[in-house]
Amino acid sequence: MDKNQARGESTTGISEWKQRPPYRVHENMEGFDVKYEANCHCGKVTYQLSRKEPLDSKLCHCTTCQTQHAAPFQWAAIFHKEDINFTNGHHDLEWYDPTEKSTEHKLPCKVRCSFCHSPIMDEGRNMILLFPSLIHLKTDEHKALFKPRCHMFYGQRVMDIPDGLPKWSGLSDDSDLIEDSPPEKVKEFERKREEERNKRFEKGENE
Repeated sequence: MDKNQARGESTTGISEWKQRPPYRVHENMEGFDVKYEANCHCGKVTYQLSRKEPLDSKLCHCTTCQTQHAAPFQWAAIFHKEDINFTNGHHDLEWYDPTEKSTEHKLPCKVRCSFCHSPIMDEGRNMILLFPSLIHLKTDEHKALFKPRCHMFYGQRVMDIPDGLPKWSGLSDDSDLIEDSPPEKVKEFERKREEERNKRFEKGENE
Protein backbone atom coordinates (compact mmCIF):
# COMPACT_ATOMS: atom_id res chain seq x y z
CA MET A 1 0.00 0.00 0.00
CA ASP A 2 1.47 3.38 -0.99
CA LYS A 3 1.67 6.29 1.45
CA ASN A 4 -1.32 8.15 -0.02
CA GLN A 5 -3.42 4.99 0.11
CA ALA A 6 -2.41 4.39 3.74
CA ARG A 7 -3.38 7.95 4.67
CA GLY A 8 -6.74 7.70 2.91
CA GLU A 9 -5.68 10.30 0.34
CA SER A 10 -5.45 8.11 -2.75
CA THR A 11 -6.93 9.78 -5.82
CA THR A 12 -7.96 6.50 -7.41
CA GLY A 13 -10.16 3.76 -5.97
CA ILE A 14 -11.16 3.33 -2.34
CA SER A 15 -8.46 3.23 0.32
CA GLU A 16 -8.14 -0.29 1.65
CA TRP A 17 -8.46 0.66 5.32
CA LYS A 18 -11.99 1.99 4.73
CA GLN A 19 -13.15 -1.54 3.86
CA ARG A 20 -12.43 -3.24 7.18
CA PRO A 21 -13.14 -2.80 10.91
CA PRO A 22 -12.96 -0.57 12.80
CA TYR A 23 -13.39 1.93 9.93
CA ARG A 24 -15.86 0.08 7.73
CA VAL A 25 -19.28 1.68 8.05
CA HIS A 26 -21.99 -0.81 8.97
CA GLU A 27 -24.97 -0.99 6.66
CA ASN A 28 -28.44 -0.70 8.21
CA MET A 29 -29.33 -4.23 7.15
CA GLU A 30 -26.47 -5.60 9.23
CA GLY A 31 -28.48 -4.96 12.38
CA PHE A 32 -25.81 -3.10 14.35
CA ASP A 33 -27.23 -3.08 17.90
CA VAL A 34 -26.46 0.40 19.24
CA LYS A 35 -25.73 0.50 22.97
CA TYR A 36 -23.82 3.80 23.19
CA GLU A 37 -23.06 6.90 21.15
CA ALA A 38 -19.93 9.03 21.33
CA ASN A 39 -18.18 11.95 19.68
CA CYS A 40 -14.97 13.96 19.67
CA HIS A 41 -14.81 17.48 21.11
CA CYS A 42 -15.83 19.29 17.91
CA GLY A 43 -18.46 16.70 17.00
CA LYS A 44 -17.13 16.01 13.50
CA VAL A 45 -16.30 12.40 14.46
CA THR A 46 -19.22 10.40 15.84
CA TYR A 47 -19.52 6.69 16.49
CA GLN A 48 -21.69 4.01 18.07
CA LEU A 49 -20.87 0.94 20.14
CA SER A 50 -22.74 -2.36 20.06
CA ARG A 51 -21.15 -3.93 23.18
CA LYS A 52 -22.67 -2.99 26.54
CA GLU A 53 -19.63 -3.77 28.68
CA PRO A 54 -16.03 -3.36 27.51
CA LEU A 55 -13.78 -6.41 27.47
CA ASP A 56 -11.61 -4.59 29.99
CA SER A 57 -11.03 -1.09 31.33
CA LYS A 58 -7.63 0.13 32.48
CA LEU A 59 -5.63 3.18 33.53
CA CYS A 60 -2.25 3.38 31.75
CA HIS A 61 0.59 5.41 33.26
CA CYS A 62 3.21 4.82 30.55
CA THR A 63 5.19 7.87 29.44
CA THR A 64 3.81 7.64 25.88
CA CYS A 65 0.23 7.96 27.14
CA GLN A 66 1.25 10.79 29.46
CA THR A 67 2.79 12.73 26.57
CA GLN A 68 0.14 11.92 23.95
CA HIS A 69 -2.76 12.83 26.25
CA ALA A 70 -0.99 15.65 28.15
CA ALA A 71 -2.34 13.97 31.29
CA PRO A 72 -0.92 11.89 34.16
CA PHE A 73 -2.51 8.71 32.76
CA GLN A 74 -4.85 7.37 30.09
CA TRP A 75 -8.25 5.75 30.74
CA ALA A 76 -8.98 3.16 28.07
CA ALA A 77 -11.75 0.60 27.54
CA ILE A 78 -11.02 -2.38 25.30
CA PHE A 79 -13.39 -3.46 22.52
CA HIS A 80 -13.37 -5.67 19.45
CA LYS A 81 -12.94 -3.77 16.19
CA GLU A 82 -16.37 -5.00 15.07
CA ASP A 83 -17.99 -3.33 18.12
CA ILE A 84 -17.65 0.19 16.71
CA ASN A 85 -19.59 1.92 13.94
CA PHE A 86 -18.46 5.36 12.77
CA THR A 87 -21.49 7.42 11.78
CA ASN A 88 -19.59 10.55 10.78
CA GLY A 89 -16.04 11.74 10.25
CA HIS A 90 -14.49 8.30 9.77
CA HIS A 91 -12.74 9.50 6.59
CA ASP A 92 -11.31 12.52 8.42
CA LEU A 93 -9.32 10.67 11.06
CA GLU A 94 -5.57 10.96 11.45
CA TRP A 95 -3.10 8.39 12.71
CA TYR A 96 0.14 8.46 14.61
CA ASP A 97 2.55 5.60 15.20
CA PRO A 98 4.43 6.57 18.41
CA THR A 99 7.08 3.90 17.86
CA GLU A 100 8.31 5.17 14.50
CA LYS A 101 6.83 8.68 14.87
CA SER A 102 4.98 8.14 11.61
CA THR A 103 1.60 9.46 10.43
CA GLU A 104 1.01 6.48 8.16
CA HIS A 105 -1.61 3.92 9.14
CA LYS A 106 0.71 1.37 10.75
CA LEU A 107 -0.48 -0.77 13.65
CA PRO A 108 -0.49 -0.23 16.54
CA CYS A 109 -1.29 3.46 16.29
CA LYS A 110 -3.07 6.40 17.88
CA VAL A 111 -6.24 7.68 16.16
CA ARG A 112 -7.46 11.27 16.44
CA CYS A 113 -9.95 13.67 14.91
CA SER A 114 -8.10 15.59 12.19
CA PHE A 115 -9.98 18.82 13.08
CA CYS A 116 -10.00 19.19 16.89
CA HIS A 117 -7.34 16.48 17.43
CA SER A 118 -9.31 14.78 20.20
CA PRO A 119 -7.90 11.29 20.86
CA ILE A 120 -10.47 8.79 19.54
CA MET A 121 -8.80 5.44 20.21
CA ASP A 122 -5.65 3.39 20.15
CA GLU A 123 -5.91 0.85 17.33
CA GLY A 124 -4.10 -2.41 17.96
CA ARG A 125 -3.66 -5.36 15.66
CA ASN A 126 -6.69 -7.18 17.07
CA MET A 127 -8.45 -4.78 19.42
CA ILE A 128 -9.18 -1.09 19.93
CA LEU A 129 -8.79 0.95 23.12
CA LEU A 130 -11.52 3.55 23.30
CA PHE A 131 -11.58 6.53 25.64
CA PRO A 132 -14.72 6.44 27.85
CA SER A 133 -14.68 10.21 28.38
CA LEU A 134 -15.98 10.52 24.79
CA ILE A 135 -18.84 8.06 25.31
CA HIS A 136 -22.27 9.24 26.46
CA LEU A 137 -22.70 7.15 29.61
CA LYS A 138 -26.17 8.25 30.71
CA THR A 139 -26.81 6.00 33.72
CA ASP A 140 -24.88 4.98 36.83
CA GLU A 141 -25.13 1.37 35.63
CA HIS A 142 -23.38 2.20 32.38
CA LYS A 143 -20.71 4.23 34.19
CA ALA A 144 -20.06 1.30 36.52
CA LEU A 145 -19.47 -1.02 33.55
CA PHE A 146 -16.61 1.21 32.39
CA LYS A 147 -14.99 1.55 35.82
CA PRO A 148 -11.22 0.89 35.57
CA ARG A 149 -10.17 -2.54 36.84
CA CYS A 150 -6.44 -1.96 37.23
CA HIS A 151 -3.46 0.33 36.61
CA MET A 152 -0.74 -0.45 34.04
CA PHE A 153 2.84 0.84 33.94
CA TYR A 154 2.33 2.21 37.44
CA GLY A 155 6.10 2.23 37.84
CA GLN A 156 6.16 5.20 35.42
CA ARG A 157 3.46 7.16 37.25
CA VAL A 158 3.77 10.86 37.98
CA MET A 159 1.25 10.76 40.83
CA ASP A 160 0.02 8.16 43.33
CA ILE A 161 -3.55 6.85 43.03
CA PRO A 162 -4.36 5.05 46.32
CA ASP A 163 -7.64 3.51 45.10
CA GLY A 164 -6.99 -0.13 46.06
CA LEU A 165 -7.04 -1.35 42.44
CA PRO A 166 -4.35 -3.79 41.24
CA LYS A 167 -1.27 -1.86 40.10
CA TRP A 168 1.09 -3.48 37.60
CA SER A 169 4.64 -2.25 37.02
CA GLY A 170 4.18 -2.91 33.29
CA LEU A 171 1.51 -4.70 31.28
CA SER A 172 -1.37 -6.12 33.32
CA ASP A 173 -1.04 -9.80 34.24
CA ASP A 174 2.46 -9.77 32.74
CA SER A 175 4.55 -7.81 35.26
CA ASP A 176 4.89 -7.27 39.00
CA LEU A 177 2.12 -6.02 41.27
CA ILE A 178 3.31 -3.00 43.23
CA GLU A 179 2.29 -0.32 45.72
CA ASP A 180 -1.18 -0.65 47.27
CA SER A 181 -2.41 -3.57 45.15
CA PRO A 182 -4.94 -5.69 47.10
CA PRO A 183 -3.02 -8.24 49.22
CA GLU A 184 -5.19 -11.14 48.04
CA LYS A 185 -4.45 -10.20 44.42
CA VAL A 186 -0.72 -10.15 45.14
CA LYS A 187 -0.87 -13.57 46.83
CA GLU A 188 -2.85 -15.05 43.95
CA PHE A 189 -0.42 -13.66 41.40
CA GLU A 190 2.63 -14.94 43.33
CA ARG A 191 1.02 -18.39 43.69
CA LYS A 192 0.39 -18.64 39.94
CA ARG A 193 3.89 -17.44 39.13
CA GLU A 194 5.41 -20.04 41.47
CA GLU A 195 3.29 -22.79 39.87
CA GLU A 196 4.49 -21.75 36.42
CA ARG A 197 8.08 -21.67 37.68
CA ASN A 198 7.78 -25.22 39.06
CA LYS A 199 6.30 -26.46 35.79
CA ARG A 200 9.25 -24.99 33.88
CA PHE A 201 11.65 -26.76 36.23
CA GLU A 202 9.80 -30.04 35.75
CA LYS A 203 10.12 -29.67 31.98
CA GLY A 204 13.78 -28.74 32.29
CA GLU A 205 13.15 -25.32 30.77
CA ASN A 206 14.97 -23.48 33.58
CA GLU A 207 18.32 -25.22 33.10
